Amino acid sequence: MKTNVAKIEKNKVEVEVELEAEKFAESIDKAYRKLVKQVNIPGFRKGRVPKQVLTSYIGKESLYSEAIEQVVPQAYYEAVKETQIEPVDQPELDIVQAEENKPLIFKAKVVVKPEVELGEYKGVTVEHKEEEITSEDVDNYLKSMQERHARLITVENRAVENGDTAVIDFEGSIDGEPFPGGKGENYSLEIGSRSFIPGFEEQIVGMQKGEEKEIQVTFPEEYHQENLAGKDATFKVKVNEIKTKEILPLDDEFAKDVSEFETLEELREDIEKKLKERAKQESARVLKNKVLEKVKENCEVEIPDVMVERRVDALIQDMEQRMLTQGITLEKYLEITNHTLEDLRKEYRDNARESIKADLVLEAICKKEGIEVSDEELEKEIEKMAEAYNQEKDKLKTMLQMQGNLESLRESLAIERTLDLLVKESNVVEPKKDDGQEGEEKGESVS
Repeated sequence: MKTNVAKIEKNKVEVEVELEAEKFAESIDKAYRKLVKQVNIPGFRKGRVPKQVLTSYIGKESLYSEAIEQVVPQAYYEAVKETQIEPVDQPELDIVQAEENKPLIFKAKVVVKPEVELGEYKGVTVEHKEEEITSEDVDNYLKSMQERHARLITVENRAVENGDTAVIDFEGSIDGEPFPGGKGENYSLEIGSRSFIPGFEEQIVGMQKGEEKEIQVTFPEEYHQENLAGKDATFKVKVNEIKTKEILPLDDEFAKDVSEFETLEELREDIEKKLKERAKQESARVLKNKVLEKVKENCEVEIPDVMVERRVDALIQDMEQRMLTQGITLEKYLEITNHTLEDLRKEYRDNARESIKADLVLEAICKKEGIEVSDEELEKEIEKMAEAYNQEKDKLKTMLQMQGNLESLRESLAIERTLDLLVKESNVVEPKKDDGQEGEEKGESVS
């Protein structure tokens, strides 16, 4: 087989493939053996029709078409491997020559992965400062724990206050007519949560248990139900019960109730340790993103539209899967947000383009720097994954191989190592201070 590649556009090539006459003849024979079992010709038993008779009956074009359909995909695949091009879309095929006793010649026009023009990627300067965890942060976390473990207790002989949970019956109407979804019984509403229409919760404040009241509200102009958007509504409300949060005191008993620790001090130390670890991980993630953004700015790449659209497809599919776990379909989401699928695709395109550029830039740097992941390093990563997922290492490795994800894991590790290199080689400076002076540059690279 002979192959030749010619660049015809920025990110498009034409691959010309010449397949030996003998191989094309073999594919014609295979096509004949397939078609002869499918065609009924008077005077012949099915499957026993001579090749010349079958060709005369169905036409040479039909026979050759079947032969081409069988042989071209594999020949194209081999040509891609031989020429080392990286297609990102299906090829446009053009059969140049398909004749008996002659080589089969076809051309394939295909969009390929774009080349990246790398700029300076080592030593980029970024502003960054690690977040410091203070005792106030620990206090705030403890307060949130108090809120999470608070108990609701019924109160008597006082009106609803902000922060209370009011158990209410309600029925809404517009111009005297009830509307779907506007009625509820024994609904627990936390006052101040802003989970109801603006102005509703505020008018509950001051009501007594057993009191009934009419509340006037206006639906927001951007309300998700178009038939209610901007409409004035009246709600008949009755307060059935008033509950308030009982906040447990911060003491050793609290620590015992909500954690495995015996004292509040031990709990505080554990919270501080976890907050610092979380802040460290988040800081590392933010720094990587900052460095990558700077590196991207120094690089040029023209991304084919087909790559963007396919990334958008993946982003929407991922979003759809996440919403389904919450019981919401994509169609319902679009209805609630008053969007079309094309609106959603438009919103995703910029993110898709930027994420593709990041991938391409990191791949190009990885290749230039010769960063590779050895078999031993891959084995160690699989071992870590197996431990994290509580699986046997060999079973996990077999599964990755069967899914074709083993080499993808190797590539992702190489990309991660490339990003680590960029961060290590970067210059990190303190963010500018309020007085306009810049912080001093760190004396060493970030590691």
